[in-house]
Amino acid sequence: MTAEFVNVRAASQIKPRARIQFPAGINRRRIYWRYAFAVGSYHVLVLLAFFPWFFSWTGVVLAIFGVYLFGVVGINLCYHRLLSHRSFCCPKWLEYSFAIIGVCCLEDTPARWVAVHRKHHHHADDEPDPHSPLASLLWSYFGWLFIENKDLDRLVLYDRYARDVIRDRFYVFVERAIVWIVLAQSVVFFAAGFAASLLIGGTLMDAVQFGASVWLWGVVVRTVAVWHITWSGNSFPHLWGYRNYETDDNSRNNVLVAIITSGEGFHNNHHADPNSASNSHRPGEIDLTYLFLRLLVSVGLAWNVILPSRSSNTRPAA
Repeated sequence: MTAEFVNVRAASQIKPRARIQFPAGINRRRIYWRYAFAVGSYHVLVLLAFFPWFFSWTGVVLAIFGVYLFGVVGINLCYHRLLSHRSFCCPKWLEYSFAIIGVCCLEDTPARWVAVHRKHHHHADDEPDPHSPLASLLWSYFGWLFIENKDLDRLVLYDRYARDVIRDRFYVFVERAIVWIVLAQSVVFFAAGFAASLLIGGTLMDAVQFGASVWLWGVVVRTVAVWHITWSGNSFPHLWGYRNYETDDNSRNNVLVAIITSGEGFHNNHHADPNSASNSHRPGEIDLTYLFLRLLVSVGLAWNVILPSRSSNTRPAA
């Protein structure tokens, strides 16, 4: 995708593109019940956080830490920059570990996430884009998850956009085992809290309560928070913000979303140079996900990091 460097001050003069039609492949009468049930049930369960019996400071700390561990490492770094754009290399054992962390965010399998994201880049803000807010902000935020879209059928989508991922036996295994992986994380969180309470002398009921709080905050609250962070990154930066580059889509750099998403909100930078491991192209654009990647590089766990390019099709504005 070509991109022309533009003056930030002039960005406000760039008119947003007109509305587009919803993807042709959707069937509004068919609900994707797998996503609807998962998202709906977790949003109901998260209400338990308002009941004192489910509260513990340990659970709150796990939720806050988990948003960064699972969201930044699992989704931003692994699903997005490593698997979708191949922006860096790392040991396979580390890639697979990061991928399992991503699976625990309940944003589908790595292959499907990658395929949908690559299709988004291929058709950004045009009708085939799976989740452009130019069709509807609510659609882009999460509506597209719940309506059947025949253009996102796995076999067709994988063959076009995720061949490199799905031919890896590990990711084939994840396709088959995702439900068990998701259930296992709930068991692990509850069991860890339950055992910890017993080890410090708590009663059986104390152990159940503490295990439940660790599960609720460490899994449910964290997962819902990561969902809304991801959805914010998919939608708002295609409507509001400044532009460093004149791309063919409506992508923007949204500072607030960049803070919430640990760097993903610098969306115009990303669409101008999608293979770059860093979304920080100007001073003051802080990309926490890239800073974590630099930490991995410093200890020898990542290499061949692709940095922002200044190719011949990217020129300074007059």
